[in-house]
Amino acid sequence: MIHNPPAESRTLGADIRALRKARGLTLTELGETLGRSVGWLSQVERDLSEPSITDLRQMAKALDVSVSSLFRSAAPEHELGRIVRSDARRPIGSRTEGLVEALLSPDLTDDFEMLHSTFEPGAILHDEVTRPTQEVGYIASGKMTLWIAGQRFDVAAGDSFRIRGEPYRWENPYAVPCVVIWAIAPPVY
Repeated sequence: MIHNPPAESRTLGADIRALRKARGLTLTELGETLGRSVGWLSQVERDLSEPSITDLRQMAKALDVSVSSLFRSAAPEHELGRIVRSDARRPIGSRTEGLVEALLSPDLTDDFEMLHSTFEPGAILHDEVTRPTQEVGYIASGKMTLWIAGQRFDVAAGDSFRIRGEPYRWENPYAVPCVVIWAIAPPVY
């Protein structure tokens, strides 16, 4: 017997709702930012109304995600919500130069998210970031330097690390890309 995830967990509306909640925004607050009614936004989140491309651009900006991250993969119906093919990952993330991030999770509706990040040679996050999350990263290849709560760590392939709502920054001063697999809770992308 095949059990597919509920359809509501595999939709654009569910992803928008998850992003809105991850940002700590109410329907009213996001509606005001978008210049749209709470009713319209509620219908979008319940997939009763389809946003235009302009609406999606405004939502992406308000939710601080790329527009492409809001587009669904063209996976076969039986794979939706279960399988993410390597060539169908949704780009996400901070859009920091030298950092390429993609969602490994099928959607944004779980209590956590899985990410694939590639830190290109020379990529650097100059300013510390603090997020209300717990994050664990696994270095799949390459190496990089992390500062967590002001402490420096040099990490390489096979190492893992944890950040619990602490300020952090990173740098890849090496000649090869560093690939990191992340688990982040709650989802922030």
